[in-house]
Amino acid sequence: MEEKIRKLASMIVHYSIALKKGEKVLISYQSEQSRDLVSDLIDEIVQVGGIAYLNYSDPILANRLTESTTLERMNLLRDYQQFENDQFDCFIQLRYNVNDYEGKNIPSTVVHQMGEVLNKVHDERINQKRWVLLNYPSPLDAYKAKMTLEEYRRFAFDVMTVDYRAMSEAIRPLKELMERTDQVHIVAKDTDITFSIKGMPAIPCTGDKNIPDGELYCAPVKNSVNGKITYNTPSPYQGNVYHHVSLEFKDGKIIKATCDEGEEALKEIFEADEGAKYVGEFSFGFNPKILYPMGDILYDEKILGSIHFTPGRAYRDSYNGNDSSVHWDMVLIQREDFGGGEIYFDDVLIRKDGLFVPEELQPLNYDYKKNKQ
Repeated sequence: MEEKIRKLASMIVHYSIALKKGEKVLISYQSEQSRDLVSDLIDEIVQVGGIAYLNYSDPILANRLTESTTLERMNLLRDYQQFENDQFDCFIQLRYNVNDYEGKNIPSTVVHQMGEVLNKVHDERINQKRWVLLNYPSPLDAYKAKMTLEEYRRFAFDVMTVDYRAMSEAIRPLKELMERTDQVHIVAKDTDITFSIKGMPAIPCTGDKNIPDGELYCAPVKNSVNGKITYNTPSPYQGNVYHHVSLEFKDGKIIKATCDEGEEALKEIFEADEGAKYVGEFSFGFNPKILYPMGDILYDEKILGSIHFTPGRAYRDSYNGNDSSVHWDMVLIQREDFGGGEIYFDDVLIRKDGLFVPEELQPLNYDYKKNKQ
């Protein structure tokens, strides 16, 4: 395990953020359990000649603060985070999951207002800085993955350190195909949806921001989405977990939203602002070691044979004009063991039952059946 942690620290510093001598790095972490990784990160940063700084925050107390936050505190947070943006070249954030429902008592008005106040400073960090986000393995993660903690730690560090350089080569033909495509048609159980991606850049994610990684995304043309999509994985958001979320679209806009429970809270999310009703991201997932959902979007959106279709804000590097305080990644797995499905690009079958059909895309299938065994 020590070797795996050192490997991850080295990958983050030398590959993910590509640190250079003299650059300053802010490491934010949420648990003393991650001290081993933080220590190795410091060693790697110092070895390069960088400058490391630590920021510790307890996730439960942070939610407690947010429950009663005021506009004055939001403005202070904005100024503090702007100070961080001005001072640091790179950011490494190590989260530590303790309870998916911890933020359930934060008023929706506070969530929406914080999104508006912090939007500019968050946008600057996401789009102008180098950063990495990962979840350090916790007992909650192990529970959701139905593993012992030791089993989960081994799994998590294996997943986080896949060969991202090889993945970045394998992804190139799909990127080129997406950027030549106009119409996308997705079919699955309770799903039949069409939209255009014409003119939208396709952005590979291969270990340089989120870890674990393994996706390729673009934004759909904002007003082009029509039909229905039903997600077959749990969808956590803002202290609640929604199951069997189904969204219907007309001319890009959500006109109906349902789920198994908590429908009123679900609908409230899409009332946050006008942009919450439109889609900001369409993405393929293909991390070879992530096969099953565990209710953690950082992992679930990378599931081999999945897509995610995201209401809310579009990223600046593939921008369809949609802005929102919401960006909610929700996942549909199309492998045969999850009900199957097809994806067509300009009426040509590209992926069936989670496996790419064109020969040049088949390396992204990663010998799924062998991995499953």
